[in-house]
Amino acid sequence: MKFHKFSAKQKLALQWWANPEYQTYDAIICDGAVRSGKTLSMSLGFVCWAMVTCQHASFAICGKTITSVERNLIRPLIAVLEDAGFVVRQFLSKHYLDITAYHHTNRFYLFGGKDESSASMIQGMTLYGVLLDEVALMPRSFVEQALARCSVNHAKLWFNCNPENPYHWFYQEWIKKAEQKHALYLHFTMDDNPSLSQTVKERYQRTYGGLFYDRFILGKWTISEGVVYPMFDKKIHVVKTIPECKKYIISCDYGTVNPTSMGLWGECDGIWYRIQEYYYDSRREGMQKTDEEHYTGLELLAGNYPVECVVVDPSAASFIACIRKHQKFRVIKAQNDVISGIRLVGNTLRQEQIKFHDSCKDILREFTQYCWNSNSIGDAPKKEYDHAMDDMRYFVSTILYGRQDNFIALSVSR
Repeated sequence: MKFHKFSAKQKLALQWWANPEYQTYDAIICDGAVRSGKTLSMSLGFVCWAMVTCQHASFAICGKTITSVERNLIRPLIAVLEDAGFVVRQFLSKHYLDITAYHHTNRFYLFGGKDESSASMIQGMTLYGVLLDEVALMPRSFVEQALARCSVNHAKLWFNCNPENPYHWFYQEWIKKAEQKHALYLHFTMDDNPSLSQTVKERYQRTYGGLFYDRFILGKWTISEGVVYPMFDKKIHVVKTIPECKKYIISCDYGTVNPTSMGLWGECDGIWYRIQEYYYDSRREGMQKTDEEHYTGLELLAGNYPVECVVVDPSAASFIACIRKHQKFRVIKAQNDVISGIRLVGNTLRQEQIKFHDSCKDILREFTQYCWNSNSIGDAPKKEYDHAMDDMRYFVSTILYGRQDNFIALSVSR
């Protein structure tokens, strides 16, 4: 693997454990912007420290999921280690690596900390050190169980993350208390990564907006407040005519007491247009509709368009069953990670990958009303004016960025 020389901050993340000034520290925390080079320098430093100081010892490398650890951390790390003369034996089906260097051999176990149940996977081990990548995305129970496994003398803890909400437990308990915890805290920006050109930096700056620009580009632990999609601009995103499209998808957020919102999307030259919509608010209309009545609305929305599939809120079991019973439309259960979906929608708006016909009044109205809940401890939008917003999020997360049942409609350029 080829890369540029390390920046001063990357060198410190890599070599802090050998620096007399920091040798008594128990941990290192690296946070900040995306693509700032913190992951590679920290993971390389973690392995070098382990190989220099230990023999026949066990370590853990943890991420949000096993897949993300192997893809985002292990693969690039192995390429660098092997170029440097390390011998790496991979046992990925068993989720560990054996690494030999400096006449020492150690074992590195791989763990995913995606939910509360993950803590049980790491119980009972004795570790000499742990690297927690994307630590802010892991449940506290898993992180604390991993730290509890590091019970030997001179064990060290390595944390890496992008910023989240400033009320996040990791920010409150570790970053704000770094000195108390005997932890070296390093904050990274894109300027700390010499391998990034100015062109690439500017592309990333164009990609994110609002809350996610503050976190992923500026590297700030910023509270979520204001409208969710400040990058939405009627002059840019609303059109009066729709070009001839090649593919058609319908997205649906289903409600009984709450509104049901469906959008018909068409793709032309890499841009998806919301051509028209179905929006039924039982409170406003004074009467609830049955699944069959909403299905009639779905058929009217589809018209004569060759709709490839209908993406539906995964919790709408009865409506999914109703659609399947009629055997006309293929149903895909939507990806439903709210915060990740909001970020992806923001990206597509910034890149002008989705646009809206001016007849779609309900989604245009909700863009101005859909706000963050500033009273929430974590990131959460208010549960109001969010029905067209949700059906749009299902469409973007599942079709533009996602994969379901081997179906991919389009990959958005990131």
